[in-house]
Amino acid sequence: MRHKKIRFEEGSGNVFADLGLKDSDELFARAQIGSCVHKVIEAKNLKQREIAAVLGIAQSDVSHLMNGHFSRFTTDKLLDFLKRLDRKVTIRIGPRKRESLFNVHWYRLSREALKSWLEVK
Repeated sequence: MRHKKIRFEEGSGNVFADLGLKDSDELFARAQIGSCVHKVIEAKNLKQREIAAVLGIAQSDVSHLMNGHFSRFTTDKLLDFLKRLDRKVTIRIGPRKRESLFNVHWYRLSREALKSWLEVK
């Protein structure tokens, strides 16, 4: 039995750029920030109505957020969510490199506390 050789291509690290989407850097940043918001919320073990109260959004929007529909929220709104979740956000601006403009790093300090940083390269 012959195995078919699988072709693959190494990605750039930004799936939106790899797909050729317009504003891929912004989409990538929004996805990374949204992922950080999601992780912080999960660590808090809150109910949807509690999350809605903390973030100041409708319960239906919490559902979209927790299902990864980050495109429903602006980057500013996602950063506001981190602020409301008592997270420190740091923005660094530097020379552009070949890779993506945006990198978001989050660190788990303990089960109870997460700290998030936004690093703009």
